[in-house]
Amino acid sequence: MSAATIYAASRADVEAVLAFLDELDEPTRLRVLHEAYERRYRVELLDALAANLAAPPPVTTRPRHQVVFCIDDRFESSRRHLEELAPECETLGAAGFFGLAIAYQGIDDPSTFPLCPVVVQPQHRIEEQALTRQFSIAELRASRRRQLGEIETAWGRMSRSLLLGSIVTAIAGFFAAIPLLANVFSPRAAGRVRKAIARWWLPEPMTRLTELRAEQDGTRTAQVMSGFTLDEMATRVAALLENMGIVHRFGKLVVVLGHDSSSVNNPYFPAYSCGACGGRSGGPNARLFARMANQPGVRERLAARGIAIPEDTVFVGGLYDTANDMIRLYDAEDLPDAALHELRVLSPQLEEMCRRNAHERCRRFASAPRRAAPERALRHVEGRAFDLAQARPELGHATNAACFVGRRELTAGLFLDRRAFLVSYDPEQDPKGSILERILLAVGPVGAGINLEYFFSTVDMERLGAGTKLPHNVTGLFGVMNGASSDLRTGLPKQMTEIHEPVRLHLVVEASPATLLAIAGRQPAVAELVTNEWLRLISVDPETRAIQTFDARFGFRPYTPLSAGLPRVRSSSDWYAGRDQFLPPALIRP
Repeated sequence: MSAATIYAASRADVEAVLAFLDELDEPTRLRVLHEAYERRYRVELLDALAANLAAPPPVTTRPRHQVVFCIDDRFESSRRHLEELAPECETLGAAGFFGLAIAYQGIDDPSTFPLCPVVVQPQHRIEEQALTRQFSIAELRASRRRQLGEIETAWGRMSRSLLLGSIVTAIAGFFAAIPLLANVFSPRAAGRVRKAIARWWLPEPMTRLTELRAEQDGTRTAQVMSGFTLDEMATRVAALLENMGIVHRFGKLVVVLGHDSSSVNNPYFPAYSCGACGGRSGGPNARLFARMANQPGVRERLAARGIAIPEDTVFVGGLYDTANDMIRLYDAEDLPDAALHELRVLSPQLEEMCRRNAHERCRRFASAPRRAAPERALRHVEGRAFDLAQARPELGHATNAACFVGRRELTAGLFLDRRAFLVSYDPEQDPKGSILERILLAVGPVGAGINLEYFFSTVDMERLGAGTKLPHNVTGLFGVMNGASSDLRTGLPKQMTEIHEPVRLHLVVEASPATLLAIAGRQPAVAELVTNEWLRLISVDPETRAIQTFDARFGFRPYTPLSAGLPRVRSSSDWYAGRDQFLPPALIRP
């Protein structure tokens, strides 16, 4: 019932409704209210989807550039801004480990660590190695890191010494005062100075990832093989391209962006990094995927499988820092001249995308400057990442509420307020639903898991969440507790959930109800989420574009839009400018 219906009702009708609600026990009443709470968002979402399907933006035959983001809901705005800036650029979404389960060892790392979902055991070891001509720089860096380690160890021992402890503490306090004040009063400038000093003292050599493994080499180190064979590479590259549905149309430049989040004094930083990489950086995975896709031997094997990548298509890996909205591209010096030209065209667009994305993020930060220009907004989010006292370096997955699995035309040009996971999938290239089945097996549990983590931490912040993070201390490197003594805190802290609306994930899939029911029948993990209503399943028929919602009691039922239309604006900023609360969807039509 709308507010207008209630206002027009007679007193007897209103009293009858209130009497009915009074008769319900408390759990039932809470459930009814929460169903209504979720329905409000679902109506907004599906009405917007229907409006967008009725008037989709134009789609180019062959995009000039393609940028692959993680499915993370934080990239909904990044993709939207980039498409507004560069209509000839196509954006795609895939799980941020890009199908590469690896045990990775960077040039500064003492050992390997997994970059893949936590339920997967990596079978391939990848190392970052300095180029031959850069060995001297790598040796200098390693030597200076050892010296710093020895100094820190000696300093730590002296600070705990009975005789030297007080002297060392006084000296350390004197020299630490100025950096501490700089970190408090000008965190961005102090952070940049620290980075400049680190670059000078610890020069960074040019590196490459592990070479290919010979076809006959099956050697293992601790059950992990070194590198990939060409056949293994081709299999993994083909799987990701098939999942995203781009086996026949490639731009001249395909940028694959992993993501990470940089912040200081934040024990929850893995919750801001890439969940598909086990809470770590997805940059190495993106870099490795691009290197694989550029291999001539891999492309020959892909062509044999019907995936013909044009000769002028070049892949580039990169890392997107979601805290300070900055992008770093890898191995660009190896690109051919034509690809370098395309990169010079795309790079300014990516930089402007970051500025606009920072500008949109700042509308939700209470301490951000009001109505600031995009450049100033970018400086603000960079300062948050360096701020020692910042309890909210970014808001993470707060506000996530939906997940779209389908072609970009479902959501292109639609303002979704950074609330949706966007997964690329083309049903036309998957008549049997086998690709969709493996996507849902990954996306369903991961998306629902992230959503429910925020859901429960919001509805019961003290028992299922972690309360405020301000008194939290890291304990044993495996948890946090309040102050010096308390039970371990579970869930997420208030600073990550305080703007979250606790609604279950709305999983919108571009597939027929019959296909979805068949997958649920074969996959108990998917069926459990759907039939027990841990998420809301919505079908968009690829042919008729009819929308149907799933109900555990009645099955799929047709959805009829309730609103007559959707607001139209020229750009995202026209819609969110001056507004800091949740916004309903709008059509972005430049």
